[in-house]
Amino acid sequence: MQKHLFLGVEAIGQGAIDGGMSGVYAYPGTPSTEITEFIQDSPLAEERNIHRAWSANEKTALETALGMSYAGKRAMSCMKHVGLNVAADVFMNAAMTGVNGGLIVTVADDPSMHSSQNEQDSRFYGKFAMVPVLEPSNQQEAYDMAREGFALSERTKVPVLLRITTRLAHSRAGVFRKEVLPENPLSLPSDPRQFILLPAIARVKFKGLLASQELFQQLSDESKYNRYEEGKDHSLGIVACGIAYNYLMEHFPGTSCPFPVVKIAQYPVPENHLRRLNQECDEILVLEEGMPLVEELLKGFFGNGTPIKGRLDGTLPRDGELNPDLIAKALGKEMFAGYEIPEVVANRPPTLCAGCGHQDAFLAMNEALADYSKGRVFSDIGCYTLGALPPYETIYSCVDMGASITMAKGAADAGLIPSVAMIGDSTFAHSGITGLLDVVNEKSSITVVISDNESVSMTGGQDSSAYGKIESICIGIGVDPAHIHTIVPLKKNHDEMVRLFKQEFAYEGVSVIIPRRECIQRATRRKRNKR
Repeated sequence: MQKHLFLGVEAIGQGAIDGGMSGVYAYPGTPSTEITEFIQDSPLAEERNIHRAWSANEKTALETALGMSYAGKRAMSCMKHVGLNVAADVFMNAAMTGVNGGLIVTVADDPSMHSSQNEQDSRFYGKFAMVPVLEPSNQQEAYDMAREGFALSERTKVPVLLRITTRLAHSRAGVFRKEVLPENPLSLPSDPRQFILLPAIARVKFKGLLASQELFQQLSDESKYNRYEEGKDHSLGIVACGIAYNYLMEHFPGTSCPFPVVKIAQYPVPENHLRRLNQECDEILVLEEGMPLVEELLKGFFGNGTPIKGRLDGTLPRDGELNPDLIAKALGKEMFAGYEIPEVVANRPPTLCAGCGHQDAFLAMNEALADYSKGRVFSDIGCYTLGALPPYETIYSCVDMGASITMAKGAADAGLIPSVAMIGDSTFAHSGITGLLDVVNEKSSITVVISDNESVSMTGGQDSSAYGKIESICIGIGVDPAHIHTIVPLKKNHDEMVRLFKQEFAYEGVSVIIPRRECIQRATRRKRNKR
């Protein structure tokens, strides 16, 4: 077996291909993006004709993957943690319908919010839906879980959630590949009503899901990914989940940990190992990346007064990523506090790329809004969110995908007129279209600025689902074509942009302005590739 140096996301992509996957469905979102990109660039995926195109959003991605599962094939849907919020409707109900072909939902969490609005823990979604959850502690386990997760899904007859975090996603380690499995043949469900969640059927399906919990627990108790490691010092027992296990073992290179350790990488939690740890140890330390899910469970499991330490009691920080130094402190070891940053080193916040079209749009909007009070521009998820920072300070909101249009509508309903929404082309296709439909239906007095750089630029320049379609979508929804304008955001067009913005800000109705210029980074790559 040849050893490969894989990022965690690459290991998952290769594992899914080698596991007999027939399709991956995803929307770009750091730190999950490279899973799909790896599959898109894989010669084996091309040879097998594995589906690997981007979806419009995470909900459509997971629904399409469920459709492939319905047809008996193995499918994976990938997203970041906040993307699972978008896909939560189908995710929760897919636990009730179950699967036909194996279905893995891979979710990449982002503790410390390196590029996200929050640091929610997707394990709670797995517990909420009552489906098995896999959480690799290293890249080899990430590969193995992706490869074997389809079989686990088919055995349990429900989707399997594969949860990773930023540090595992974007760090490299050696991975041994295994035999490439064949794809499943096309086969429809044996029960023709399996995927019909009418109330009478859904009630039966829910009872079946509840009855399956015993099997899920048994598989977790017997899982090779969960184990009890002996230790001589029983003054402390340690529960190490996912990548936290790796952080723990960095403190004992070449030796075993002196304390008993329960390693958890498959959920529901292995109750047999945890009961033994509770019986043998004076107190328990829980190491988990994200929120205190296991810590809270243990406090409920063990009502015998065994002290449970972790994020809840302050032994570890409640927020942010874990790291070996934080675990050292929790173990009573010396913690490396890092080097002091000299005052001469100035803090450099992120900025828009030189030559980015968003800059020209912001400058024109600021001038056009100069006669109005501040706080009128609602924005969205994308590069243009940096318009909240100097030197622009144009936008005043960034909440979730698509919220710019609906928040602007709500503000207009409250009397803030004009209200302006700024949204990117990909985000508009992802979650903005339905909001614009509300605006048109109520003839709200807002201006929607769809800043079109013709790609999903913030996550690497992937193709936008709205490419070449924005004007047609707006007309189809019902926006008056006389109030749909397209302009190239360049300095030479500044005066024309200001005039256009002023004109539409003063219009009492729905208007759409589309500043369109290709992302500067994407244009550079395109020209380089052409050469």
